Amino acid sequence: MDIHHLKYFVVLSEELHFGRAAQRLHMAQPPLSQRIKDLEKELGVLLFHRRRTGVELSEAGALLLEHARNVLDNVAMAQESMRRIRPGASGILQVAVPPDTNPRALEAMVSSFASAAPDVLLNLHELTTVEQVERLRDGELDVAVVRHPLSSVGFESGPVASKALGVVLNASHPLAALSSVRLGDLSGNPLIIFPRHMAPPLYDSFLQTCRDAGYLPAAIVHARNQHFTHGLIMAGRGVHFNEEPWTPLPDGIVWRPLVGDPLAWRTSALWLKSRRSAETDAFVEAVRAGLAAGGHG
Repeated sequence: MDIHHLKYFVVLSEELHFGRAAQRLHMAQPPLSQRIKDLEKELGVLLFHRRRTGVELSEAGALLLEHARNVLDNVAMAQESMRRIRPGASGILQVAVPPDTNPRALEAMVSSFASAAPDVLLNLHELTTVEQVERLRDGELDVAVVRHPLSSVGFESGPVASKALGVVLNASHPLAALSSVRLGDLSGNPLIIFPRHMAPPLYDSFLQTCRDAGYLPAAIVHARNQHFTHGLIMAGRGVHFNEEPWTPLPDGIVWRPLVGDPLAWRTSALWLKSRRSAETDAFVEAVRAGLAAGGHG
């Protein structure tokens, strides 16, 4: 039984409404509903009665709630105990970066932090923006490297660095013959983009910028993995926005800058004020150095 599933269950038990619970958890409603269904399937019981106006705890749900709260309280106490005994300069820093972080940027972050805090173990995680924010709030991360825009209420942020994005096209596409591409000229092409649940504000911002520039995609295709994305482009299934490649692209696809740089990765470190320490300050500075090494300005 996943500890996160228990947390979702408790929040829904308190709100008795999927929409309010999802908002409180900083996640979309469909994945919350799915995780509750997964928990019910695992336990073999119905935890909630679904109503038009919300949900009600079932008898099994009420029984689980008593146990779940105790489990979460004990986990929180264990985490706090570990934080208290963490020996500062010889402790562990839990950090996370986006799945598509530029390798040069990541290498520079790790090297810079190792130089500044050689006795601190850096435990790196590859997480989406939604996962990063959730785990920061839960105290499972000390610092996250996030993409903006996002809701940063309750957090502190380092300097936001920007890196312009271009478009990845099939080499036979008519626009591939140009040295740069106007965003509006892509209208009618399917767009290959990360799933919305990974970073809802960023996803919405991308699509709004496309609409404002006159790019109306013929379809939206969701892809997480770079190889899958490249395969779709090679098959002529759409175009994709990303930063300039740091290694050669596969034969059959090309990258072109966008005129006026309308799209960009806007990235910074993010942390809870209550978790700030000399170690987190050192990593925030390492993030700045890493982003600069990765071409962010």
